[in-house]
Amino acid sequence: MDPDEDEEFRRFIAGRSLALLRTAYALCGDRHAAEDLVQGALAKLYRRWRKVDDPEAYVRRVIYNDQVTRWRRRLVLHEDPVGDVPEGPAPDAADLVGDRLDVLRLLQRLAPRQRAVLVLRYYEDLPEREIAALLGCSTGTVRSQAHRALARLRDLALEPTLDGA
Repeated sequence: MDPDEDEEFRRFIAGRSLALLRTAYALCGDRHAAEDLVQGALAKLYRRWRKVDDPEAYVRRVIYNDQVTRWRRRLVLHEDPVGDVPEGPAPDAADLVGDRLDVLRLLQRLAPRQRAVLVLRYYEDLPEREIAALLGCSTGTVRSQAHRALARLRDLALEPTLDGA
């Protein structure tokens, strides 16, 4: 890569890495895994920088695909995550923090594609057309997955054992 392209890549990372990290975290629910996803996606982008027309869409697609691979690998290996969720933030934070954690926990209980559709639609605020292109499906599939995912979230939110009480 020539110095101008290298600088352009650095600006892209500086401007978008935090948003990409938030997306990856919403998909996988683990900060360290999210950092690994973003780092891997950016490494893949670096190798194809000259060829990629829309770097952000490319990185999102790589993050999603890599996370799906992790889910599948975990299913094949029959691994089950263990351990308790770490203690939450100090109680001086607003109730919104608790709500955000509840939503993230609920998102982790959705099917991978449903989770991806909700994260991309409501967290990343992407239109259905872009989500469909990113996930390699039709806009109708995006709509139906979003509808089913929201219904499932409502059901999960009504379960009395959300916080273990």
